[in-house]
Amino acid sequence: MIVYVNRENVDLDKYDACLQKAVNSRIYAFSWYLDIVADNWGVLVLEDYKAVMPVPWRSKYFIKYIYPPCWTQQLGVFGAEFISEELMQDFIKAIPRKFKKVTLQCNAGNPIMKRASKKHNYILNLNRSVLEIYEGFNKNRKRALKKENDGLLEKKVSPEEFLRFYKVQSNNSVFSKNHWTTLQELLKRKHNDLHIWGMREAGVLSAALVWVKDTQRLTYLIPCATISGKKKGMPSFLVFELLKAFANTDSILDFEGSMISGVASFYKSFGAEKEVYSFYQEKRL
Repeated sequence: MIVYVNRENVDLDKYDACLQKAVNSRIYAFSWYLDIVADNWGVLVLEDYKAVMPVPWRSKYFIKYIYPPCWTQQLGVFGAEFISEELMQDFIKAIPRKFKKVTLQCNAGNPIMKRASKKHNYILNLNRSVLEIYEGFNKNRKRALKKENDGLLEKKVSPEEFLRFYKVQSNNSVFSKNHWTTLQELLKRKHNDLHIWGMREAGVLSAALVWVKDTQRLTYLIPCATISGKKKGMPSFLVFELLKAFANTDSILDFEGSMISGVASFYKSFGAEKEVYSFYQEKRL
C-alpha cells in the first residue's frame, strides 16, 4: 500500500535509509537537500519505506501543485529494487487529489511513462583508471588540458566567495530571486556532501565548481568561469581533477544535462554517455 505522508510526519531515518540503499539514488531526494530547495514537500511511501517518492509542492491562489524545485534534476520513485512500470503507475495514482497540477522530472531509473516526454543527461562511469578515462576524451578536451595554465587548484572555496564570483559571472540575470535565495541557503548549509572547488590566478578565482556526492554519484551541480578561465581550459581541468580523485571507484560523474547542444557536446567530450529520464505533467483541475 502506498500512502502520502506530510513532511512533519516523515520518519527521516527510514526515508534517508531508503535513499541510501536505492539502486537509483539521487542527492536531490535526501531530506536535508529537499528541506532547502523545496517550498514544501511530503512523501509517497510504499509499505514501511520500501520505496519512496518525494513530493515537492507549492501553493498559488490557494491551489496546490507539484513542481520540480530549482537545483534538482531528477526525483521520482526510489527503491532498493528495480522500479517497474506498474509500480510507477501505482505511485502516480497515489498522488493526493488536492494537488491540481503535477510536474515531475523522474530519475533515469524509473520507466519512461507513456504520457511523458524524454530529457537527456550525461554520465561518466569512473570504475576505470585515470588513463583509461582520459583515453575516452575527444581531441578538443585533450587539447584543453594541454593549454598553459598557471592556475592553482583550491578544494575549499568559501560559499561567500563563490556566490560573489557566480553573481558577477552570471550577471545575476538567469535566475529568479527564489533561485538565488535557494542557492545561497544550499551553499551555506555546509553539508559534508557538498564541495566547492576553484582555480585561482594571482589569488583571484577564475573558475569554480560546486559538486555534490551521494552514495553513487558525483553531481556536477554548478560550474562557473571567467572568459580568461575558459580560454585557459580551467573548467576542463576542474573536471579532470574530480575524475582523478574518484577514478577506480564505483562512482558515476553526473553532468546534469543537457538539452542544449553546445553544453551537451562539452559533456560528451569527456566520454560521457547519454542517460534518458522522463518529464511528466498532468492537470487535475
